[in-house]
Amino acid sequence: MENARRHFLRTISGVAALPAIGSVLTREPRTGLGAASSTDVRGQFPLLRDSMNGRPLVYLDSAATTQRPRAVLDTLDTFYLHENANPSTSLHALARHSASLYDEARATVARFLNARGSGEIVFTRGATEAINLVASSWGGVNLGRRDEILITVSDHYSSLVPWQLAVRRTGATLRIWDVSDDGHLRLARLDTLLSKRTKMVTFPHVSNVLGAINPAKEICERVHRAGAVVLVDAAQSVPHFSVDVREIGCDFLTLSGHKMCGPMGIGALWARRELLDAMPPFQAGSNMVHEVELESAPTRFAEGALKFEAGTPNVARAVGLAAAVRFLESLGRKELWRREQEMTEYALASLSKIKRPRILGPTKASERISVFSFVVENGKPLDVAALLDRLGVAVRAGDLASLPALKRFGVTAAVRASC
Repeated sequence: MENARRHFLRTISGVAALPAIGSVLTREPRTGLGAASSTDVRGQFPLLRDSMNGRPLVYLDSAATTQRPRAVLDTLDTFYLHENANPSTSLHALARHSASLYDEARATVARFLNARGSGEIVFTRGATEAINLVASSWGGVNLGRRDEILITVSDHYSSLVPWQLAVRRTGATLRIWDVSDDGHLRLARLDTLLSKRTKMVTFPHVSNVLGAINPAKEICERVHRAGAVVLVDAAQSVPHFSVDVREIGCDFLTLSGHKMCGPMGIGALWARRELLDAMPPFQAGSNMVHEVELESAPTRFAEGALKFEAGTPNVARAVGLAAAVRFLESLGRKELWRREQEMTEYALASLSKIKRPRILGPTKASERISVFSFVVENGKPLDVAALLDRLGVAVRAGDLASLPALKRFGVTAAVRASC
């Protein structure tokens, strides 16, 4: 048993050590990454040089939050040291420069997702707020007592609970879309779940528990044929491979900055411009208004994305998110994805040699990202995580903010290693 445990720990700690840019690069890449070695890439993340419990840190918790590269940290430092100003209340040169940085950050995210324009990008505090925005603003004017919302058993709490609240407010009904034994959404059941009453379908592009990549384009096409609107939770897909909103054909898409090497407290909602224009504000305050009067005329709101960004903009984190986008692009997205799939295949092959760990999700590297949730026979997930922690390996354990997904596979907790 001790030998099996040692083998297991060696395998887990060898799967990956870089943040969401991919897996550990154990060999020199043939192309991309600027011909950089794994040491070169890892060296761009200052925290990964640290130790944990007296051992070199092996960070395998990027599905929870990634580490930040020096390029992002330097961008944040530069802003606060040399560029800090309120872009929306002053006309001096520093404020104008801050406004320009904010606009450039929005344009960078729009280009990253292949949006039609910057006006389709709403900056939020994260994917959670972005989904709440849609559930509250779009849901408030489009949902009624006879309507249905289709969610999935593999949704993160941040994509599930906002719609639970929406049905309480509107009287609509939730329907649940199940996954197959390999963790993918059951496409064969989708058409039977859709009806004239279906108004919204929301699903994870990639499950944060199962790692399964769902066919977003095909799902969106089917949903649109049924006359419904679709929201894609891309928090776990955007960090790993290129996501094109026009290619997918969705109506809303959300992402989280801190899961893609950006700062905490920043995310984005992409939405079709016509949907944004038809939605009422989510929050109210300065900057989301065009003109405010007390009696002579009703308050007029700003247009497009600005209507949903009340208060002083979080410029620092927006430019930090843009820096993260540029960092990922500089490494070569196709090469990163190729390398991640290679290491995912290695991890699956290595773990399959050990009988005790049971991996949840697809068994083919081409069908998943480098997120491995597993349970160990006769081992409690929290105990396994604590043991790994003592060895300097950082993983997550518990319900992984998706208890329904775990229950689907007969467990209530798991260990998750992710990169």
